[in-house]
Amino acid sequence: MSTDTDAFEEKLAAILKRRIPGCRELLKAERLSGGASQETYRLVIGTDAGERRLCMRRAPGGIFIPAEQRINPGLATEALLMRCARDVGVPEPEVHYVLEQSDGLGEGFVMEWLEGEALGARIVRSPEFEALRPRLAYECGKVLARIHGIDLEATGLASRLKATTPETYVRQTWERYQAFHTPQPMIDFAGRWLLEHLPDNPRMALVHNDFRNGNFMVNADGIVAVLDWEVAHIGDPMRDLGWICTNSWRFGNAAKPVGGFGDYADLFRGYEEVSGQAVDPAQVKFWEVFGSFWWAIGCLGMAEHYRVGPDQTVERPGIGRRSSECQVDCANLLIPGPVRLVEPRDLKASDDMPRIDELLVSVRDFLRDDVMAATSGRLNFLSRVAGNSLDIVLRELERGDACRADELARLQVLFGSRDDLSTLRWRLTRGLRDGSIPLDMPGLAEHLRITVVNQLAIDQPRYPGLQTALAPNG
Repeated sequence: MSTDTDAFEEKLAAILKRRIPGCRELLKAERLSGGASQETYRLVIGTDAGERRLCMRRAPGGIFIPAEQRINPGLATEALLMRCARDVGVPEPEVHYVLEQSDGLGEGFVMEWLEGEALGARIVRSPEFEALRPRLAYECGKVLARIHGIDLEATGLASRLKATTPETYVRQTWERYQAFHTPQPMIDFAGRWLLEHLPDNPRMALVHNDFRNGNFMVNADGIVAVLDWEVAHIGDPMRDLGWICTNSWRFGNAAKPVGGFGDYADLFRGYEEVSGQAVDPAQVKFWEVFGSFWWAIGCLGMAEHYRVGPDQTVERPGIGRRSSECQVDCANLLIPGPVRLVEPRDLKASDDMPRIDELLVSVRDFLRDDVMAATSGRLNFLSRVAGNSLDIVLRELERGDACRADELARLQVLFGSRDDLSTLRWRLTRGLRDGSIPLDMPGLAEHLRITVVNQLAIDQPRYPGLQTALAPNG
Protein backbone atom coordinates (compact mmCIF):
# COMPACT_ATOMS: atom_id res chain seq x y z
CA MET A 1 0.00 0.00 0.00
CA SER A 2 1.39 3.37 -1.00
CA THR A 3 2.20 6.16 1.43
CA ASP A 4 -0.40 8.39 -0.30
CA THR A 5 -3.07 5.75 0.22
CA ASP A 6 -2.07 5.31 3.84
CA ALA A 7 -2.30 9.05 4.46
CA PHE A 8 -5.66 9.28 2.69
CA GLU A 9 -7.19 6.44 4.71
CA GLU A 10 -5.71 7.73 7.98
CA LYS A 11 -7.27 11.17 7.47
CA LEU A 12 -10.55 9.65 6.34
CA ALA A 13 -10.70 7.30 9.34
CA ALA A 14 -10.16 10.19 11.74
CA ILE A 15 -12.98 12.17 10.11
CA LEU A 16 -15.40 9.25 10.19
CA LYS A 17 -14.70 8.43 13.84
CA ARG A 18 -15.20 12.08 14.73
CA ARG A 19 -18.27 12.80 12.59
CA ILE A 20 -20.21 9.53 12.17
CA PRO A 21 -21.95 8.46 15.40
CA GLY A 22 -20.89 4.96 16.49
CA CYS A 23 -18.00 4.67 14.03
CA ARG A 24 -15.05 2.86 15.59
CA GLU A 25 -12.85 2.27 12.54
CA LEU A 26 -12.57 2.47 8.77
CA LEU A 27 -12.40 -1.07 7.41
CA LYS A 28 -12.29 -0.34 3.68
CA ALA A 29 -12.30 2.57 1.24
CA GLU A 30 -12.90 1.33 -2.32
CA ARG A 31 -12.92 3.71 -5.23
CA LEU A 32 -15.63 2.77 -7.71
CA SER A 33 -15.40 2.89 -11.49
CA GLY A 34 -17.40 5.50 -13.36
CA GLY A 35 -17.89 9.12 -12.42
CA ALA A 36 -15.76 11.04 -14.90
CA SER A 37 -16.09 14.36 -13.11
CA GLN A 38 -16.00 13.25 -9.45
CA GLU A 39 -14.55 10.40 -7.40
CA THR A 40 -16.95 7.98 -5.71
CA TYR A 41 -15.97 5.64 -2.87
CA ARG A 42 -17.71 2.81 -1.11
CA LEU A 43 -16.70 2.96 2.56
CA VAL A 44 -17.07 0.15 5.07
CA ILE A 45 -16.86 1.17 8.72
CA GLY A 46 -16.94 -0.83 11.92
CA THR A 47 -19.52 0.08 14.58
CA ASP A 48 -20.72 -1.47 17.81
CA ALA A 49 -23.63 -2.91 15.80
CA GLY A 50 -21.38 -4.40 13.12
CA GLU A 51 -20.20 -3.34 9.66
CA ARG A 52 -21.93 -0.44 7.92
CA ARG A 53 -21.58 0.93 4.41
CA LEU A 54 -21.28 4.61 3.52
CA CYS A 55 -20.60 6.48 0.30
CA MET A 56 -18.18 9.36 -0.27
CA ARG A 57 -18.21 11.71 -3.23
CA ARG A 58 -15.02 13.72 -3.68
CA ALA A 59 -13.44 16.15 -6.14
CA PRO A 60 -10.78 14.53 -8.36
CA GLY A 61 -7.43 14.41 -6.61
CA GLY A 62 -8.88 15.79 -3.40
CA ILE A 63 -8.67 19.48 -4.27
CA PHE A 64 -10.59 22.59 -3.32
CA ILE A 65 -11.58 24.80 -6.25
CA PRO A 66 -11.89 28.54 -5.52
CA ALA A 67 -15.43 29.84 -6.02
CA GLU A 68 -14.35 32.22 -8.79
CA GLN A 69 -12.91 29.32 -10.81
CA ARG A 70 -15.96 27.08 -10.63
CA ILE A 71 -18.00 26.04 -13.63
CA ASN A 72 -20.42 23.96 -11.55
CA PRO A 73 -21.82 24.70 -8.08
CA GLY A 74 -19.35 22.47 -6.22
CA LEU A 75 -19.75 19.50 -3.92
CA ALA A 76 -20.73 21.46 -0.81
CA THR A 77 -23.63 22.94 -2.76
CA GLU A 78 -24.41 19.52 -4.23
CA ALA A 79 -24.70 18.18 -0.67
CA LEU A 80 -27.01 21.07 0.23
CA LEU A 81 -29.16 20.35 -2.83
CA MET A 82 -29.54 16.73 -1.77
CA ARG A 83 -30.45 17.72 1.77
CA CYS A 84 -33.03 20.24 0.55
CA ALA A 85 -34.52 17.71 -1.86
CA ARG A 86 -34.72 15.08 0.88
CA ASP A 87 -36.52 17.58 3.11
CA VAL A 88 -39.35 17.95 0.58
CA GLY A 89 -39.78 14.22 -0.03
CA VAL A 90 -37.43 13.60 -2.95
CA PRO A 91 -35.78 10.17 -2.56
CA GLU A 92 -32.18 10.95 -1.54
CA PRO A 93 -29.47 9.40 0.62
CA GLU A 94 -28.89 11.17 3.91
CA VAL A 95 -25.81 13.40 3.79
CA HIS A 96 -23.87 12.79 7.01
CA TYR A 97 -20.93 15.16 6.67
CA VAL A 98 -19.50 17.72 4.24
CA LEU A 99 -15.69 17.83 4.15
CA GLU A 100 -14.00 21.00 5.35
CA GLN A 101 -10.75 22.39 4.00
CA SER A 102 -9.05 21.66 7.32
CA ASP A 103 -9.80 17.95 6.88
CA GLY A 104 -7.11 17.75 4.22
CA LEU A 105 -9.10 15.56 1.82
CA GLY A 106 -10.40 18.21 -0.56
CA GLU A 107 -14.01 18.88 -1.50
CA GLY A 108 -16.55 16.18 -0.86
CA PHE A 109 -19.17 14.71 1.41
CA VAL A 110 -20.05 11.44 3.11
CA MET A 111 -23.55 10.06 2.73
CA GLU A 112 -25.75 7.05 3.26
CA TRP A 113 -25.09 4.01 1.05
CA LEU A 114 -28.18 2.97 -0.91
CA GLU A 115 -28.74 -0.13 -3.04
CA GLY A 116 -30.49 0.05 -6.38
CA GLU A 117 -30.16 0.05 -10.16
CA ALA A 118 -28.98 3.15 -12.04
CA LEU A 119 -28.15 1.72 -15.48
CA GLY A 120 -30.73 3.11 -17.90
CA ALA A 121 -30.69 0.14 -20.28
CA ARG A 122 -31.48 -2.26 -17.45
CA ILE A 123 -34.29 -0.06 -16.18
CA VAL A 124 -35.78 -0.14 -19.70
CA ARG A 125 -35.31 -3.87 -20.37
CA SER A 126 -34.81 -5.92 -17.20
CA PRO A 127 -37.70 -8.24 -16.21
CA GLU A 128 -37.00 -7.16 -12.62
CA PHE A 129 -38.58 -3.77 -13.35
CA GLU A 130 -41.47 -4.94 -15.52
CA ALA A 131 -44.06 -3.98 -12.90
CA LEU A 132 -42.34 -0.65 -12.18
CA ARG A 133 -42.05 0.69 -15.72
CA PRO A 134 -45.77 1.49 -16.29
CA ARG A 135 -45.82 3.81 -13.25
CA LEU A 136 -42.27 5.16 -13.36
CA ALA A 137 -43.01 8.17 -15.60
CA TYR A 138 -45.78 9.23 -13.21
CA GLU A 139 -43.36 8.91 -10.29
CA CYS A 140 -40.73 10.95 -12.17
CA GLY A 141 -43.29 13.71 -12.68
CA LYS A 142 -44.02 13.85 -8.96
CA VAL A 143 -40.32 13.89 -8.04
CA LEU A 144 -39.61 16.73 -10.47
CA ALA A 145 -42.50 18.77 -9.10
CA ARG A 146 -41.07 18.44 -5.60
CA ILE A 147 -37.62 19.52 -6.82
CA HIS A 148 -39.04 22.54 -8.64
CA GLY A 149 -41.03 23.54 -5.56
CA ILE A 150 -37.96 23.92 -3.31
CA ASP A 151 -37.82 27.40 -1.77
CA LEU A 152 -34.59 28.89 -3.14
CA GLU A 153 -34.45 31.78 -0.69
CA ALA A 154 -35.27 29.86 2.49
CA THR A 155 -32.72 27.15 1.69
CA GLY A 156 -29.94 29.56 0.74
CA LEU A 157 -29.70 28.04 -2.76
CA ALA A 158 -30.52 31.35 -4.44
CA SER A 159 -27.10 32.72 -3.53
CA ARG A 160 -25.23 29.53 -4.50
CA LEU A 161 -26.67 28.74 -7.92
CA LYS A 162 -26.48 30.57 -11.23
CA ALA A 163 -29.70 31.73 -12.89
CA THR A 164 -29.91 30.93 -16.61
CA THR A 165 -32.77 32.00 -18.87
CA PRO A 166 -33.77 29.81 -21.84
CA GLU A 167 -32.33 32.35 -24.28
CA THR A 168 -29.00 32.50 -22.46
CA TYR A 169 -28.81 28.71 -22.33
CA VAL A 170 -29.46 28.38 -26.08
CA ARG A 171 -26.99 31.11 -27.02
CA GLN A 172 -24.22 29.78 -24.75
CA THR A 173 -24.64 26.27 -26.16
CA TRP A 174 -24.72 27.48 -29.77
CA GLU A 175 -21.62 29.63 -29.22
CA ARG A 176 -19.76 26.64 -27.81
CA TYR A 177 -20.44 24.71 -31.02
CA GLN A 178 -19.45 27.63 -33.25
CA ALA A 179 -16.02 27.65 -31.60
CA PHE A 180 -15.38 24.17 -33.06
CA HIS A 181 -15.24 25.65 -36.60
CA THR A 182 -17.18 22.82 -38.25
CA PRO A 183 -20.19 23.37 -40.54
CA GLN A 184 -23.09 21.27 -39.22
CA PRO A 185 -26.15 22.99 -40.71
CA MET A 186 -28.72 20.87 -38.84
CA ILE A 187 -27.30 22.13 -35.55
CA ASP A 188 -27.56 25.72 -36.76
CA PHE A 189 -31.13 25.12 -37.98
CA ALA A 190 -32.06 23.80 -34.52
CA GLY A 191 -30.34 26.75 -32.83
CA ARG A 192 -32.30 29.22 -34.94
CA TRP A 193 -35.56 27.35 -34.30
CA LEU A 194 -34.95 27.41 -30.55
CA LEU A 195 -34.30 31.16 -30.50
CA GLU A 196 -37.46 31.73 -32.53
CA HIS A 197 -39.58 29.59 -30.19
CA LEU A 198 -38.35 30.62 -26.73
CA PRO A 199 -40.84 30.03 -23.87
CA ASP A 200 -42.83 33.14 -22.96
CA ASN A 201 -41.92 34.41 -19.48
CA PRO A 202 -41.16 31.01 -17.91
CA ARG A 203 -41.22 30.82 -14.14
CA MET A 204 -37.76 30.41 -12.63
CA ALA A 205 -37.17 27.53 -10.24
CA LEU A 206 -34.55 25.02 -9.16
CA VAL A 207 -33.59 22.88 -12.17
CA HIS A 208 -31.77 19.59 -11.61
CA ASN A 209 -30.56 19.87 -15.23
CA ASP A 210 -29.57 16.21 -15.65
CA PHE A 211 -32.67 14.34 -14.48
CA ARG A 212 -32.91 11.40 -16.87
CA ASN A 213 -32.96 7.64 -17.03
CA GLY A 214 -29.52 6.65 -15.78
CA ASN A 215 -29.28 9.50 -13.27
CA PHE A 216 -31.68 8.13 -10.71
CA MET A 217 -31.54 4.85 -8.84
CA VAL A 218 -34.50 2.48 -8.65
CA ASN A 219 -35.52 -0.79 -7.08
CA ALA A 220 -38.62 -2.84 -7.83
CA ASP A 221 -40.74 -0.46 -5.74
CA GLY A 222 -39.72 2.86 -7.30
CA ILE A 223 -37.10 5.60 -7.26
CA VAL A 224 -34.56 5.17 -4.46
CA ALA A 225 -32.40 8.25 -5.09
CA VAL A 226 -31.94 11.14 -7.51
CA LEU A 227 -28.26 11.33 -8.50
CA ASP A 228 -25.77 13.80 -10.02
CA TRP A 229 -26.79 17.30 -8.97
CA GLU A 230 -23.54 18.86 -10.17
CA VAL A 231 -25.05 20.94 -13.01
CA ALA A 232 -28.13 22.24 -11.14
CA HIS A 233 -29.11 25.85 -11.75
CA ILE A 234 -32.03 28.24 -11.50
CA GLY A 235 -34.04 28.32 -14.71
CA ASP A 236 -37.11 27.10 -16.56
CA PRO A 237 -38.26 23.91 -14.77
CA MET A 238 -39.62 22.48 -18.02
CA ARG A 239 -35.97 21.89 -18.95
CA ASP A 240 -36.06 18.83 -16.68
CA LEU A 241 -39.25 17.44 -18.25
CA GLY A 242 -37.85 17.87 -21.76
CA TRP A 243 -34.50 16.31 -20.86
CA ILE A 244 -35.94 13.05 -19.55
CA CYS A 245 -37.89 12.76 -22.83
CA THR A 246 -34.87 13.34 -25.08
CA ASN A 247 -34.41 10.36 -27.39
CA SER A 248 -30.78 9.79 -26.38
CA TRP A 249 -31.97 8.71 -22.92
CA ARG A 250 -34.62 6.21 -24.08
CA PHE A 251 -32.01 3.45 -24.41
CA GLY A 252 -33.36 2.04 -27.65
CA ASN A 253 -37.08 2.17 -26.79
CA ALA A 254 -38.13 5.20 -28.84
CA ALA A 255 -41.81 4.24 -28.53
CA LYS A 256 -41.77 5.27 -24.86
CA PRO A 257 -40.74 8.94 -24.85
CA VAL A 258 -40.16 9.27 -21.10
CA GLY A 259 -36.83 7.56 -20.47
CA GLY A 260 -37.73 4.61 -22.68
CA PHE A 261 -40.25 3.39 -20.11
CA GLY A 262 -43.23 5.79 -20.03
CA ASP A 263 -45.55 8.20 -21.77
CA TYR A 264 -45.84 11.98 -21.77
CA ALA A 265 -49.33 11.88 -20.26
CA ASP A 266 -48.18 9.99 -17.17
CA LEU A 267 -45.18 12.29 -16.63
CA PHE A 268 -47.36 15.38 -16.95
CA ARG A 269 -50.09 13.95 -14.70
CA GLY A 270 -47.64 13.22 -11.88
CA TYR A 271 -46.12 16.69 -12.22
CA GLU A 272 -49.45 18.52 -12.25
CA GLU A 273 -50.85 16.60 -9.27
CA VAL A 274 -47.96 17.63 -7.01
CA SER A 275 -47.11 21.08 -8.40
CA GLY A 276 -50.58 22.41 -9.21
CA GLN A 277 -48.98 23.80 -12.40
CA ALA A 278 -50.36 22.86 -15.84
CA VAL A 279 -47.74 21.47 -18.21
CA ASP A 280 -47.59 23.02 -21.69
CA PRO A 281 -46.55 20.22 -24.09
CA ALA A 282 -45.16 22.78 -26.54
CA GLN A 283 -42.79 24.08 -23.87
CA VAL A 284 -41.65 20.53 -23.09
CA LYS A 285 -41.07 19.96 -26.82
CA PHE A 286 -38.88 23.07 -26.88
CA TRP A 287 -36.66 21.55 -24.20
CA GLU A 288 -36.73 18.13 -25.86
CA VAL A 289 -35.39 19.77 -29.04
CA PHE A 290 -32.85 21.63 -26.91
CA GLY A 291 -31.78 18.34 -25.30
CA SER A 292 -30.86 16.84 -28.67
CA PHE A 293 -29.29 20.14 -29.80
CA TRP A 294 -27.22 20.28 -26.58
CA TRP A 295 -26.05 16.67 -26.79
CA ALA A 296 -25.25 16.95 -30.53
CA ILE A 297 -22.83 19.71 -29.56
CA GLY A 298 -21.61 17.76 -26.53
CA CYS A 299 -20.64 14.86 -28.79
CA LEU A 300 -18.65 17.20 -31.03
CA GLY A 301 -16.96 18.45 -27.86
CA MET A 302 -15.66 14.91 -27.29
CA ALA A 303 -14.05 14.96 -30.74
CA GLU A 304 -12.57 18.37 -29.92
CA HIS A 305 -11.05 16.90 -26.75
CA TYR A 306 -9.35 14.29 -28.94
CA ARG A 307 -7.96 16.92 -31.30
CA VAL A 308 -6.61 19.35 -28.73
CA GLY A 309 -6.42 17.32 -25.51
CA PRO A 310 -6.47 16.62 -22.68
CA ASP A 311 -8.07 13.22 -23.42
CA GLN A 312 -6.90 11.52 -26.63
CA THR A 313 -8.30 8.05 -26.01
CA VAL A 314 -9.97 6.04 -28.77
CA GLU A 315 -13.33 6.68 -27.11
CA ARG A 316 -13.45 10.42 -27.86
CA PRO A 317 -13.69 10.44 -31.68
CA GLY A 318 -16.15 7.55 -31.52
CA ILE A 319 -18.47 9.62 -29.32
CA GLY A 320 -17.94 12.56 -31.66
CA ARG A 321 -19.57 10.58 -34.45
CA ARG A 322 -22.68 10.19 -32.30
CA SER A 323 -23.57 13.82 -32.97
CA SER A 324 -25.52 12.63 -36.00
CA GLU A 325 -27.84 10.65 -33.71
CA CYS A 326 -28.94 13.84 -31.98
CA GLN A 327 -29.11 15.77 -35.23
CA VAL A 328 -31.52 13.18 -36.62
CA ASP A 329 -33.58 13.52 -33.44
CA CYS A 330 -33.79 17.27 -34.10
CA ALA A 331 -34.83 16.58 -37.70
CA ASN A 332 -37.50 14.10 -36.60
CA LEU A 333 -38.94 16.66 -34.17
CA LEU A 334 -38.72 19.75 -36.39
CA ILE A 335 -38.75 18.70 -40.05
CA PRO A 336 -40.19 15.18 -40.41
CA GLY A 337 -40.86 13.87 -43.88
CA PRO A 338 -39.85 11.31 -46.48
CA VAL A 339 -36.17 10.54 -46.88
CA ARG A 340 -34.01 8.26 -48.99
CA LEU A 341 -30.68 6.55 -48.40
CA VAL A 342 -27.90 6.46 -50.98
CA GLU A 343 -26.96 3.11 -52.46
CA PRO A 344 -23.84 1.69 -50.76
CA ARG A 345 -20.78 0.79 -52.81
CA ASP A 346 -19.87 -2.91 -52.97
CA LEU A 347 -16.39 -3.03 -51.46
CA LYS A 348 -16.03 -6.66 -52.50
CA ALA A 349 -16.09 -5.64 -56.18
CA SER A 350 -12.44 -4.56 -55.97
CA ASP A 351 -9.74 -6.71 -57.62
CA ASP A 352 -7.24 -5.82 -54.90
CA MET A 353 -5.91 -8.63 -52.78
CA PRO A 354 -6.32 -8.09 -49.91
CA ARG A 355 -9.10 -5.59 -50.32
CA ILE A 356 -9.31 -2.58 -48.01
CA ASP A 357 -12.43 -3.98 -46.34
CA GLU A 358 -10.56 -7.22 -45.60
CA LEU A 359 -7.77 -5.30 -43.89
CA LEU A 360 -10.23 -3.35 -41.76
CA VAL A 361 -12.35 -6.40 -40.89
CA SER A 362 -9.26 -8.38 -39.89
CA VAL A 363 -8.20 -5.68 -37.42
CA ARG A 364 -11.76 -5.23 -36.13
CA ASP A 365 -12.21 -8.95 -35.53
CA PHE A 366 -8.81 -9.17 -33.84
CA LEU A 367 -9.90 -6.47 -31.40
CA ARG A 368 -13.27 -8.07 -30.73
CA ASP A 369 -12.29 -11.73 -30.68
CA ASP A 370 -8.71 -11.79 -29.41
CA VAL A 371 -8.05 -8.58 -27.48
CA MET A 372 -11.43 -8.54 -25.75
CA ALA A 373 -11.12 -12.21 -24.80
CA ALA A 374 -7.73 -11.53 -23.17
CA THR A 375 -8.61 -8.31 -21.34
CA SER A 376 -11.08 -6.89 -18.85
CA GLY A 377 -12.15 -3.54 -17.47
CA ARG A 378 -11.40 -0.36 -19.37
CA LEU A 379 -9.00 -1.95 -21.88
CA ASN A 380 -11.73 -4.44 -22.80
CA PHE A 381 -14.22 -1.59 -23.21
CA LEU A 382 -11.84 0.48 -25.35
CA SER A 383 -11.17 -2.53 -27.59
CA ARG A 384 -14.89 -2.74 -28.28
CA VAL A 385 -14.98 1.00 -29.00
CA ALA A 386 -12.05 0.65 -31.41
CA GLY A 387 -13.87 -2.13 -33.24
CA ASN A 388 -16.96 0.04 -33.53
CA SER A 389 -14.86 2.87 -34.99
CA LEU A 390 -13.57 0.50 -37.68
CA ASP A 391 -17.18 -0.36 -38.53
CA ILE A 392 -17.79 3.36 -39.07
CA VAL A 393 -14.79 3.48 -41.42
CA LEU A 394 -16.17 0.52 -43.37
CA ARG A 395 -19.57 2.20 -43.76
CA GLU A 396 -17.82 5.46 -44.70
CA LEU A 397 -16.07 3.62 -47.53
CA GLU A 398 -19.39 2.12 -48.65
CA ARG A 399 -21.51 5.27 -48.49
CA GLY A 400 -19.36 8.34 -47.91
CA ASP A 401 -18.57 9.33 -51.52
CA ALA A 402 -22.18 8.92 -52.63
CA CYS A 403 -23.47 10.88 -49.63
CA ARG A 404 -21.14 13.78 -50.33
CA ALA A 405 -21.91 13.81 -54.07
CA ASP A 406 -25.64 13.81 -53.31
CA GLU A 407 -25.23 16.57 -50.72
CA LEU A 408 -23.22 18.70 -53.12
CA ALA A 409 -25.82 18.32 -55.89
CA ARG A 410 -28.63 19.45 -53.56
CA LEU A 411 -26.66 22.44 -52.28
CA GLN A 412 -25.76 23.53 -55.81
CA VAL A 413 -29.46 23.52 -56.71
CA LEU A 414 -30.40 25.24 -53.43
CA PHE A 415 -27.98 28.11 -54.04
CA GLY A 416 -27.81 28.07 -57.85
CA SER A 417 -24.03 27.76 -57.54
CA ARG A 418 -21.22 25.53 -58.80
CA ASP A 419 -19.04 26.04 -55.70
CA ASP A 420 -17.47 23.07 -53.91
CA LEU A 421 -19.02 21.19 -51.00
CA SER A 422 -17.09 22.87 -48.18
CA THR A 423 -17.85 26.36 -49.52
CA LEU A 424 -21.57 25.60 -49.82
CA ARG A 425 -21.77 23.95 -46.41
CA TRP A 426 -20.28 27.06 -44.85
CA ARG A 427 -22.57 29.31 -46.90
CA LEU A 428 -25.60 27.46 -45.53
CA THR A 429 -24.21 27.39 -41.99
CA ARG A 430 -23.40 31.11 -41.92
CA GLY A 431 -26.75 32.00 -43.46
CA LEU A 432 -28.58 30.08 -40.75
CA ARG A 433 -26.47 31.72 -38.06
CA ASP A 434 -26.92 35.31 -39.24
CA GLY A 435 -30.57 34.88 -40.18
CA SER A 436 -30.16 35.63 -43.88
CA ILE A 437 -31.48 32.17 -44.75
CA PRO A 438 -35.08 31.67 -43.54
CA LEU A 439 -35.95 28.36 -41.88
CA ASP A 440 -38.73 27.86 -44.45
CA MET A 441 -36.44 28.34 -47.47
CA PRO A 442 -37.77 26.03 -50.23
CA GLY A 443 -35.80 22.79 -50.31
CA LEU A 444 -33.93 23.46 -47.05
CA ALA A 445 -35.81 21.04 -44.79
CA GLU A 446 -35.58 18.22 -47.32
CA HIS A 447 -31.85 18.83 -47.79
CA LEU A 448 -31.11 18.81 -44.07
CA ARG A 449 -33.24 15.73 -43.44
CA ILE A 450 -31.61 13.70 -46.21
CA THR A 451 -28.11 14.82 -45.20
CA VAL A 452 -28.33 13.95 -41.51
CA VAL A 453 -30.18 10.67 -42.07
CA ASN A 454 -27.54 9.47 -44.52
CA GLN A 455 -24.77 10.54 -42.15
CA LEU A 456 -26.39 8.54 -39.36
CA ALA A 457 -26.55 5.49 -41.65
CA ILE A 458 -22.74 5.71 -41.66
CA ASP A 459 -22.19 6.61 -38.01
CA GLN A 460 -24.73 4.42 -36.19
CA PRO A 461 -27.31 2.61 -38.34
CA ARG A 462 -28.77 0.82 -35.30
CA TYR A 463 -29.84 4.05 -33.60
CA PRO A 464 -33.66 4.04 -33.28
CA GLY A 465 -33.91 7.60 -34.62
CA LEU A 466 -32.87 6.27 -38.04
CA GLN A 467 -35.83 3.87 -38.15
CA THR A 468 -38.10 6.75 -37.08
CA ALA A 469 -36.79 8.91 -39.92
CA LEU A 470 -37.19 6.13 -42.50
CA ALA A 471 -40.70 5.14 -41.42
CA PRO A 472 -43.41 5.86 -44.03
CA ASN A 473 -44.87 8.63 -41.86
CA GLY A 474 -41.40 9.90 -40.79
